[in-house]
Amino acid sequence: MPPTVILIRHAQALHNIADKFLIIPKLYIRLSELGFEQCKELREKLRTTLPGRLDAELVLVSPMTRTLQTAMASLDWLIATGVPIQAHAGWQETTDNPCDTGVPIAEVSPKFPGVDFSLVDPVWPEKKTPEAQLYAFTRRDLVTRAQKVLAELYARPESVVAVVSHSAFLSKAVSGSMYANADFRIFDFEEPVEVSSTAASEAAALSKDELPPLVYRLREWDETRQSHGGMGWSLDSVRNIGDELGI
Repeated sequence: MPPTVILIRHAQALHNIADKFLIIPKLYIRLSELGFEQCKELREKLRTTLPGRLDAELVLVSPMTRTLQTAMASLDWLIATGVPIQAHAGWQETTDNPCDTGVPIAEVSPKFPGVDFSLVDPVWPEKKTPEAQLYAFTRRDLVTRAQKVLAELYARPESVVAVVSHSAFLSKAVSGSMYANADFRIFDFEEPVEVSSTAASEAAALSKDELPPLVYRLREWDETRQSHGGMGWSLDSVRNIGDELGI
């Protein structure tokens, strides 16, 4: 049986509030002071509502500083019980702008010693080379990446998995739901869609603007769907997968 998934957007980071043309790009990846305050609220909400009902057995996190900071500040109580936390390149943000492109693992990993970086795709943080096509900023590749990480989740043995990721990727490519900073939503998997071998082979020839088959889809719990997210901070509109990724 596939796991229940808790999708969490990182807390407010400097790139969310600053003029991107007036700030040093490296600063985009850090949480703001408000972001750390949001993590405290998120931590309290998760710590008081999940245990005994949704006991996460794994935390996956985008290897970017703002997501790593959010995970460690809001899920430290979970990690302290022995729940593993693994960095995963597949959950990084969409664009290849400086604010959405990470730094080498050798640079970021010493700052987060509790995180397992051993399984991060060696191509990280590259997004523009042929070898890094999975992380390219095209509609086809973004949804292909989303389907890949969803397929991995579907096959995992855990009952509950928490993922700390980014708004555009979570909303536009993974779930369709909207995510305010430091908000979360809870999902179960729908039954995977059967895809013929012909359709699978045709997917390899898609143009960069076309969508691959949506084999894996998530169904949000009413608890967060009807409450503007788990924190109550998010918009209640829902996108179709691939919307606003017409590039």
